[in-house]
Amino acid sequence: MTNLLLIDAVQQALESALSRDERVILIGEDIGKLGGLFGATRGLLGRFGQTRVIDAPPGLGSMVGVSIGAALSGFRPVCEIPFADSIYPALNQVLNEAARIYFRSAGDWQVPLVLRVPYGGIAGGGLYHSQCVESLFTHTPGLKVVVPSNPYDAKGLLLTAIADPNPVVFLEPKRGYRLLKGDVPPIDYEVPLGHARISRRGYDLSLVAYGLMHEFALQAAQMAVAEGIEVEVIDLRTLCPLDLETILVSVNKTGKALIVHEDNLTGGFGAEIAALLAERAFQDLDAPVIRLGGPDVPAIPYSPDLFDWFMPGPDKILEAIRRLARY
Repeated sequence: MTNLLLIDAVQQALESALSRDERVILIGEDIGKLGGLFGATRGLLGRFGQTRVIDAPPGLGSMVGVSIGAALSGFRPVCEIPFADSIYPALNQVLNEAARIYFRSAGDWQVPLVLRVPYGGIAGGGLYHSQCVESLFTHTPGLKVVVPSNPYDAKGLLLTAIADPNPVVFLEPKRGYRLLKGDVPPIDYEVPLGHARISRRGYDLSLVAYGLMHEFALQAAQMAVAEGIEVEVIDLRTLCPLDLETILVSVNKTGKALIVHEDNLTGGFGAEIAALLAERAFQDLDAPVIRLGGPDVPAIPYSPDLFDWFMPGPDKILEAIRRLARY
């Protein structure tokens, strides 16, 4: 086992996938000599060459369209989107093409494409470098949506996504690239999609989170112990397909549910989980389902103070835990 940062685990997965399958290619802006904006592809150009690590010109719509074409031609492209905020010009290609080709061809055509998307708030990122976009993709059947919360899962989930025969949006919490650390085996392994993980056992309430918010949820749950509150923490890992069964079993035990994400509260993915709990676990609930997310403002502000105001963190999560536990 090696103790790695999240970004290093992503890099290790990409190197492994390139080594074991000649059909895997990387496509993105500045991913060659520069090694990507966050360093995920550093050193890969020198090892695998410019026909496997392909620097694309600016233009996300064209880049994703070319990646879809490569996937239809027998390759397994991994397309790096510089920031989640810059994916909008490619939405037609992702939502109208990649997500629907298998359906419209009655299964004759598949698109084994992975879109690596750095997402979420980061200090100084401001309007165009700190957005959360998961709800855009979880709303579209035909896409799998994955969000790792730690280096071990990042490597295993990415290797699974690259091997998947259909498109996967792989959301990477960029604030966690050099914040989240953990032990990662040097060997290849896969973490299956569609399986959530109980990362902390508890009996007073269930806390559902993903990405960086899962780490903050664990911190808040540990802080709550001093107040006599035992929180069960669920790391979703995959939003689509969603492991609803794990959530239902936990809520059946605790009777209370808190959902945390850093996306805007209204229309965020937490609303879908809350609706499912209302439909499937109403009789198990001893309190209303609570959501904690970013406020409904157009973007994360540049100001450090306003950044802290926007972002959910351990202290805000702890306050929500207290409020739900008291109900």
